[in-house]
Amino acid sequence: MTPYETGRMGEFAVSYYLEYLGYQILERNFRIQGGEIDLIASKNDTLCFVEVKTRKLNAPESGAEAVNQRKQRLVIRTAYRYLEMHDISEEDWYFRYDIAEVITLHDRILNINYLENAFDETDFHENSNF
Repeated sequence: MTPYETGRMGEFAVSYYLEYLGYQILERNFRIQGGEIDLIASKNDTLCFVEVKTRKLNAPESGAEAVNQRKQRLVIRTAYRYLEMHDISEEDWYFRYDIAEVITLHDRILNINYLENAFDETDFHENSNF
């Protein structure tokens, strides 16, 4: 499998996992110029922006570690653009930025480690680079 195919496999696995937990998948691979969000899902009054990272078992860097501040900033900017494009009010929803770590071995998924509220915007509002 190519790295692209492995990543797509991880994204599909996470979308099925979330659907099993009662989430509705609103978007897959939402893209704007300068940003992308792997999955956007909702459940009740919560809107989740999900970054999926697929890694081989015993990889030197975890999926969560791969979502550095630069990537977090891009996800947050893209999420705000999604809200604008879909006329979604921040007052009507609770927003969450999650990371899904998908662990593979020989092109098979071993585990999904789902991290709710993996990061938030507070670090960026204090920093003028947001």
